[in-house]
Amino acid sequence: MAEAMLEVRELHAFYGKSHVLNGVDLTVEKGEIVSLLGRNGVGRSTTVKTVMGLVDGHGSVRYQGREILGMKPFEIAHLGLGYVPESRDIFPTLTVDQNLVLGVKGKGAKPRWSSDDVYQLFPRLGERRFNQAGVLSGGEQQMLTLSRTLMGDPDLIMIDEPTEGLAPKLVELVGHFLQELKQRGVSVLLVEQKLAIALEISARVYVMGHGHIVFEGTPKELRANARVRREWLEV
Repeated sequence: MAEAMLEVRELHAFYGKSHVLNGVDLTVEKGEIVSLLGRNGVGRSTTVKTVMGLVDGHGSVRYQGREILGMKPFEIAHLGLGYVPESRDIFPTLTVDQNLVLGVKGKGAKPRWSSDDVYQLFPRLGERRFNQAGVLSGGEQQMLTLSRTLMGDPDLIMIDEPTEGLAPKLVELVGHFLQELKQRGVSVLLVEQKLAIALEISARVYVMGHGHIVFEGTPKELRANARVRREWLEV
């Protein structure tokens, strides 16, 4: 079995008195793309935010064998865990180039990604590298958010709804981007609503319902399980 990059066990989280995560278990192995699927409001985003230290939780979150639950988000990021929020948190008054520079952590070995790599992956960003990020389209801002996280050279990256609101051509580009991550040895935990892209690129998928995992398996197994799809995924 491949080395586990991320192990989440019996993870619970609350918003006020609402029990949002109710004993979540999941694993992401080295170099693996894993998708976390489910309808809106079941706890997928809360799961990745709790792993990242943005929401208080209890249970266990181990990253590369180290317990990180209770650590601060910047400490977790410096261990090599990247996070791309759904909200596309760019700096609108800074240029594309300046946004990318802010993602660089600086110290250590030569990073896997440079701004030239990013511009090769997303040529549209290269064309607009000196433009203010605030004037970019929604799709371009999504590319920039993904790229800025890469500049920190994470070993595992958690991405929340990267294809939300994107045109089909850009959805395809995001799929290509995720495959490129895998080829460079980066593990991915993908929160996604579009079943087609998740099933196409993932090694394994988890389905969430009401704050816990209701299905774990391969894309092939999920395709074959009409009951799970009907009960927990179809709108």
